[in-house]
Amino acid sequence: MVPVVRDADRKGVFDLARELSEISKLARDKKLKPGDMQGRHLLDLEPGRHRRLRVTPIINAPEVAILGVSRSAFRPVYSGKDEKGKDVFNARLMLPLSLSYDHRVIDGALAARFTAYLANVLSDIRRTLL
Repeated sequence: MVPVVRDADRKGVFDLARELSEISKLARDKKLKPGDMQGRHLLDLEPGRHRRLRVTPIINAPEVAILGVSRSAFRPVYSGKDEKGKDVFNARLMLPLSLSYDHRVIDGALAARFTAYLANVLSDIRRTLL
């Protein structure tokens, strides 16, 4: 069961958190109505709770896109060479994102820009709070 958050693009982080809390309570209490789960266009799939590191989301009609948000983990990231010429790696918290979309509806370049924008916003929580 995946309930729909309506008008998410017009809500702030705190409003979304409050609404998600209310929807989660309804789901736990088995009080969601069929209308609460219809009308979505983008589905967020979070497989991290199943301890998977990567996901390939599959679109189900009537969705036009699905965003897979996998489990975050610290990964080594190449930072260049030090003064002695040795390779330097630093641990960075990485959040794998996978966007699947219907090419008949969404242009690939637009999907790539959306994914880059989302990664940019998520990389600094201060942007999310604006």
